[in-house]
Amino acid sequence: MIGGAGYIGSHTARALRRRGHEVVIYDNLSTGHASLAAGFELVRADVADVAALSAALRRVDSVMHFAALAYVGESVKDPRKYFRNNVEAGLVLLNACVDCDVRRLIFSSTCAVYGVPEKIPIREQTPRQPVNPYGTSKLFFENALEAYDRAYGLRYTTLRYFNAAGADESGEIGEMHDPESHLIPLAMQAATGARPELEIFGDDYPTADGTCVRDYIHVNDLADAHITALERLSNGADSVAVNLGTGQGYSVKEVLKQVEQVTGKKVPTRMAARRPGDPPALVADASLAGKVLGWKAKRSLDEIVTTAWKWMGRKNK
Repeated sequence: MIGGAGYIGSHTARALRRRGHEVVIYDNLSTGHASLAAGFELVRADVADVAALSAALRRVDSVMHFAALAYVGESVKDPRKYFRNNVEAGLVLLNACVDCDVRRLIFSSTCAVYGVPEKIPIREQTPRQPVNPYGTSKLFFENALEAYDRAYGLRYTTLRYFNAAGADESGEIGEMHDPESHLIPLAMQAATGARPELEIFGDDYPTADGTCVRDYIHVNDLADAHITALERLSNGADSVAVNLGTGQGYSVKEVLKQVEQVTGKKVPTRMAARRPGDPPALVADASLAGKVLGWKAKRSLDEIVTTAWKWMGRKNK
């Protein structure tokens, strides 16, 4: 599990273990956390370290690739960093998989590959036209996977996440980004006084209340999709790319209302200018995931916010 000490990887590792799979986490801990990998074998090394990577790959039959830099704004300011990590290191991983005879890979992709779509909800047939280096780097890896499948028989499932959110219901693990960029934890920090007021980036979008609309999906629903994708490939299925979302969009203001309801606290806000490259709305059509993976998101926005609040309380004790 490449990048398994991060947010989504750590939740998926626990879900895999519950299903009886053996998990090896491979992470350089540049953005991951050793605490999130507690209880698992952790190989602390970089993906670009071919010797360490190959030694780990020779012990496994499948790979899940979570190790990507994922800050859109940072990718615009420092694209070199993103192409080095997400593209160059990604190719090292693909080549090592082929050389070590690993022929199954689950890839954490993103709705950012679609850019600013013309139609909502977004289907997999929507043209992939990313508008920032982060999305471009993910699209490159998707294209590389398609080529490696044709040439080397490296079968894959590409999972295009929408907005991952929430925390494990146990409250033991959750988001630990530094810096934090996700709306729900930022709103909770503002509500508790742990940070200044929350910035809302634009209230003049062509949406019902003027703020951006996103499809928020619980991290454990994402974890479940990885397991079904892995088991499908293990049974000899062909490669596929699918959206992972709920099909329901919520505006920034609607999410803040939910945070206030769950926490019982007011979220102080201030308006800020739009961020470059922020589409007005990103909502998934996830029906293909239902057809090919037998998967559907189960958890609501209320459950997302409630589990995130529980995790925040436990983390800050």
